Amino acid sequence: MARTASIHRKTKETDIDMTFALDGTGKGDVDTGIGFLNHMLEGFSRHGFFDLTLRVDGDLEVDGHHTVEDTGIVLGQAIREALGDKAGIRRYGSSILPMDDALCLCAVDLCGRPYFVLDCEFGTERVGDLETELVREFFYAVSYSAGMNLHIKMFHGLNAHHMIEAMFKAFGKALDEAVTHDERIAGVLSTKGAL
Repeated sequence: MARTASIHRKTKETDIDMTFALDGTGKGDVDTGIGFLNHMLEGFSRHGFFDLTLRVDGDLEVDGHHTVEDTGIVLGQAIREALGDKAGIRRYGSSILPMDDALCLCAVDLCGRPYFVLDCEFGTERVGDLETELVREFFYAVSYSAGMNLHIKMFHGLNAHHMIEAMFKAFGKALDEAVTHDERIAGVLSTKGAL
């Protein structure tokens, strides 16, 4: 059964269309209006082997906040919808990913309970046309919308581009591990019997 989702979300601030497939080949076709965010989401889909098509029309004349946060909300919704009942998935995933000077840990638990921790300090206010403070807003929105426990820790980093890119790629790899089916798992991986 295909684990896919199609989401359309329209507010006064953003109009978003997304299709998302967990069992893809890493194809990303992304246009958020923010070039660096496009690049990050394409890296996420490529390294997680997810297929992602995304179009965002946001109020960038105000700033990037609504576009970035709402994109995170929709991605979280798509992940949750594509997962369905979560039967047979590994639930947990993690990745320690190096990118030049940056070394990032990302850990995921698809438990249904949202919690988000980001341990990272950026030395610059923006990378390209993305404000670095919006990276936190994006991942927070994904975590809470998906019902996901998400921890991201930067062990080392000098260049904000490398640091953010390491986060998105590590998130893709950790999520790919967490959504992978394991034939040893009957139902869901929980002593409660529910996720």
